[in-house]
Amino acid sequence: MKKLIQIALIGVALLQIQGCATEGGDEKDIDRRTTGTYIGDQEIELRATNAIYEAYPEYSGNISTTSYNGLVLLTGRVPDEKVHNRVTEIVTKLPGVRKVFNELAIASSSSVKSDFEDLSITTSVKSRMMFEDNIPISKIKVVTDAGIVYLMGLVKHSEAKTATEVARNTSGVKKVVTMFEYID
Repeated sequence: MKKLIQIALIGVALLQIQGCATEGGDEKDIDRRTTGTYIGDQEIELRATNAIYEAYPEYSGNISTTSYNGLVLLTGRVPDEKVHNRVTEIVTKLPGVRKVFNELAIASSSSVKSDFEDLSITTSVKSRMMFEDNIPISKIKVVTDAGIVYLMGLVKHSEAKTATEVARNTSGVKKVVTMFEYID
């Protein structure tokens, strides 16, 4: 099973790299992470999801895990502080995890309406970023939870500034949290 997952992750990474190279091929279109790091991030997300499910199957559907360059963002809802802290412990111990940002809210699960609103915000932010020359959209991950937009990626300071402004000025966004790593 582990081998099958690894083969699938390699396939996804190669398709992403091939897709980036065939869509214009300039440096703006290519993820700044190495293929190994990209695959590692996918593996972290998969392992985290499985570990959280094993510990808390009843809450796992309310928790999202996003990894970018070994930095892990946890979003969603959990019932209490104990689960909140335990999920952080679980994810922190996974191989390849450099740091965990636990943004889990202690609340009841989200509604379909709020999930749709978050998806709509993410789509709007990404769409608006595509029209900015100074934003390498393939290098920025956008996650929205409860109207809060989280931005992750390996970027230059000028790219981060423009991306943050675009997100802040997008309808429905309550707050923007940047988790960028800077390359300049």
